Amino acid sequence: MSVEVNKYSVLWVDSKEAMSPLQNLAFSHKGLHIKCISIADLSAAALSGVDVAVVSVTDDLDHLSHLMGFINNLGVQLPIIARVPVNQFELGIDAMRQGASTVVPQHELEASVWAAAIDGLNIPQPEPTKSRGFVFVDPLSRKLLALTERVAQAEVSVLLAGPTGAGKEVLARILHDSSPRHAGPFIAFNCAAMPENLVEDMLFGHERGSFTGAAKTQLGLFEQAQGGTIFLDEIGEMSFHLQAKLLRVLQERRITRLGGVHGQEIQLDIKVVAATNLDLKQAIAKREFREDLYFRLSAFKITLPSLSARPMDIIPLAEQFVSEHLSDNQVVRISQEAANCLVSHSWPGNVRELQNVMIRANILSQNGLIDEQHLVFDELTVYQENPEDTSIYATSTSRAEDSHVGIKKIESLSQSIRNSEHKRIMDVLQESKNREQAAKTLGISPRTLRHKLQRFREDGIEVMRAYAR
Repeated sequence: MSVEVNKYSVLWVDSKEAMSPLQNLAFSHKGLHIKCISIADLSAAALSGVDVAVVSVTDDLDHLSHLMGFINNLGVQLPIIARVPVNQFELGIDAMRQGASTVVPQHELEASVWAAAIDGLNIPQPEPTKSRGFVFVDPLSRKLLALTERVAQAEVSVLLAGPTGAGKEVLARILHDSSPRHAGPFIAFNCAAMPENLVEDMLFGHERGSFTGAAKTQLGLFEQAQGGTIFLDEIGEMSFHLQAKLLRVLQERRITRLGGVHGQEIQLDIKVVAATNLDLKQAIAKREFREDLYFRLSAFKITLPSLSARPMDIIPLAEQFVSEHLSDNQVVRISQEAANCLVSHSWPGNVRELQNVMIRANILSQNGLIDEQHLVFDELTVYQENPEDTSIYATSTSRAEDSHVGIKKIESLSQSIRNSEHKRIMDVLQESKNREQAAKTLGISPRTLRHKLQRFREDGIEVMRAYAR
């Protein structure tokens, strides 16, 4: 019997009857990886990595409604197949009206029938060399991808290091998707997002009655990641107390839920990927991070380069971000002037900043063209030391406030650049016969020059009368 590579991951929701191991094997032979759960066990972890959901409906559409509501609350798009009794034709029609992509008779468990039904949904397959928020065009990026895919095959903990916004979570997903665990869940958790006691509960779970309000047993994220990958973002922000607990998890591959007793340990089968934008070796020297945990996490360490270090990725990424916000049949082009501006920018905010810039440009652009004047870059706060005090003050935007606190007002970096640009353009215009010649001297198009002059006027910056139009 020939066996196909798993093409689709299927969430099989049935509260009454789970699929037998033989049936599961038959589906696997047809390229379908089945994850069976009850409607009561529906969770974000269960939906992780799923391509299609199947739900059994018998007398009403309550389970279908519950599943659709849960999926919508997560903000994801997922086709749903409803299993309907063969003698309840009207129920099948109602399921389709409510949002099911198709219906299949409830008694039908032939793997080939299901493979054909799911193929008929035309579920898009992800591109192997491109992922949301990360493209691999620059030679440095291609080497990074090759290394990541190779590390994904090994059962080792991985530490991702790199600046904020460089794409560490995207790389963590590639580590999962390229690994033998790709059919299992991918659970991402930000270690800096919650108070310590809540982080501990989220990661380890709790037993019923372990504290006031614990009405039922709750699985932690480590358990929810069974058979898959857990991604711990901003690991450098984890408290020292929790670092000790995490070290034990990495050493023994088992956990105890909060309120659990000796003998109730849960064995774990997970891959751990952690990420940080901090210098953990410096944190170790300051006794803010455990040295033993660092070496456990960094069995293999991958450092992500900043966006400015892989310039050939910038335009493909920009085009990707623009396309994500277009309606069907809409086309937007990035002009050469805008492309040059994007590549020459330093990108202190990395890929995340680029995404923000392209979203703004898409809003500001017209007639399907993003030009240089549509690019609005993020401004970082400028700081200045008061000469009469050693404290550092942020630049104030209020003249009255400046006079009261005695802080010397300074010009923002972007305004300084704007004034310098204005002076350069005015000098060239004075020396040129016309606007076309001035644009050529400046190395920009006459159209771009016209837009710059218009922007100066809108900002209240004086423009020579001869070029006021």
